[in-house]
Amino acid sequence: QVQLVESGGDLVQPGGSLRLSCAASGRIWSVNDMAWYLQAPGKERELVAAITSGGSTNYADSVQGRFTISRDNAKNTVYLQMNSLKPEDTAVYYCYARLLTVGERYYRTYWGQGTQVTVSS
Repeated sequence: QVQLVESGGDLVQPGGSLRLSCAASGRIWSVNDMAWYLQAPGKERELVAAITSGGSTNYADSVQGRFTISRDNAKNTVYLQMNSLKPEDTAVYYCYARLLTVGERYYRTYWGQGTQVTVSS
């Protein structure tokens, strides 16, 4: 059984910062891509940032220059440093990982339970 556990969501004022964390646990053999998605009320889930196992990253245009994704492969953990937050960043943020578990032949995708980020004065 694999779990992705997120933390770090909070209420923050515009211009503030937050750091989200997501740790993957279970019988993990290998982790490929990891990413953060957001889902605002009434909208579809959308990609915020992604990082490969080799450290290559890509970002949504709306967060480029403000957010930074990173990972610690030894801990199977991905981070999202969020700076200069805006009210429009308010959403539930979900962690995503594509990984291979012990005994499996194929990589599968997994999602965390989500963490709420609210940007408001």
